[in-house]
Amino acid sequence: MSEQEIVAMLALGFTPGIGVISAKKLIEQFGSATEVFAHRTELPRLAAGFPDHLAEALGDPAVSERAKREWDFTSRHDIRCLCLNDEAYPSRMRECTDAPLVLFYKGSADLNALHMVAIVGTRHITDYGRMLCTHFVKELKDCCPDAVIVSGLAYGVDICAHRAALDCGTDTVGVLAHGLDRIYPSQHRAEASRMLTQGGVLTEYPCGTFPDRPNFVRRNRIIAGLCDATVVIESATKGGSLITAELASEYGRECFAFPGPVGAPYSEGCNCLIRDNKAILLQHADELVKALQWDGPEKPRQPVQRTFFPDLTEEEQTVVALLGKSPTGIHINTLTVQANIPVHKLSALLFTLEMKGVVKLLAGGNYRLLS
Repeated sequence: MSEQEIVAMLALGFTPGIGVISAKKLIEQFGSATEVFAHRTELPRLAAGFPDHLAEALGDPAVSERAKREWDFTSRHDIRCLCLNDEAYPSRMRECTDAPLVLFYKGSADLNALHMVAIVGTRHITDYGRMLCTHFVKELKDCCPDAVIVSGLAYGVDICAHRAALDCGTDTVGVLAHGLDRIYPSQHRAEASRMLTQGGVLTEYPCGTFPDRPNFVRRNRIIAGLCDATVVIESATKGGSLITAELASEYGRECFAFPGPVGAPYSEGCNCLIRDNKAILLQHADELVKALQWDGPEKPRQPVQRTFFPDLTEEEQTVVALLGKSPTGIHINTLTVQANIPVHKLSALLFTLEMKGVVKLLAGGNYRLLS
């Protein structure tokens, strides 16, 4: 992606009054952020309902200057700006309606890896939780060696998951609630440094952003959106990990939770998730692998001979074309919007395609095109 487009995307995100959804609509209409700015003065006429004052805000020199400063900072520090229309942007995150326009990333891990698991939980981890977390990461390494562990680099379960991954040679990505010009908490700077060559650090926040409380809540949606599944290890009845679990469910991703002793304050959240059918009870990593139908290391797939089914209907061809654009799969709710097919009719179409061996049903209502 060109420098001009990245700077334009940054500027669009920095413009006051223009949210992510509005920005995405503009990019979709004009093809790129660069073209949005090129037609800035015409936006009230070309984009239905676009107010004059926002067109003026796009022309504010302070916005473009801030975007250029951010680009200079990222360039000097080898930080990648992953824009929404960039192929390197995490495809799982792109499927989420509130995906950021730009993600700032420094590291070596593939954010579009075949298997990605979020591990979250209380900051007040107990010995029981530490044991669960360490054993789970090691077990996952054994039964699914290419899985990437994602967490928030916070105290407690987060840093335990990162350390366990680093110790067993698993890539691990920390999602931060601030800019990449700092590491918070500073006590985890050593782990963050190791992660640059065995994972990475990721944020939606530009340099100069402090780790303010609201940022952590927003950060949780990135953790959930990056991954196929979220695992909760110890949580009280309220906390950020439960928010992450809820977001994972909203995104159509599976949620798992380790049970804990009845009455233990940092097991109550997990036990409630399981009781309310909001999370699958988890005891060992192979249970997650089986539930997600990963079956350990990926096995070579036999190509589907679609010539056997030349009589696909127009709607079936539409579904196949959409699934072909997302190798990790698409949730049925997202697919019904993209295909403009009622969900009850889409379910029947997907069942037919599954019987023909063209698509595969994954965990959490996601469908993937077989290849």
